Amino acid sequence: MKYSYRNLWSDQEGQDIAEYSVMMAVILVIVVGTVRLIGSNANNVFSQVSSAIQ
Repeated sequence: MKYSYRNLWSDQEGQDIAEYSVMMAVILVIVVGTVRLIGSNANNVFSQVSSAIQ
């Protein structure tokens, strides 16, 4: 029984999956925030260009 706990404690595979999950979540938040920021700025630019043409 002790061997299984020691083996489970030293297993690195579960930690790798958790680290990758956290990294993916952080990257996703950054990408979504950037897309929202660029999207709203692009909308303002297109509106200004449209107003200038008319």
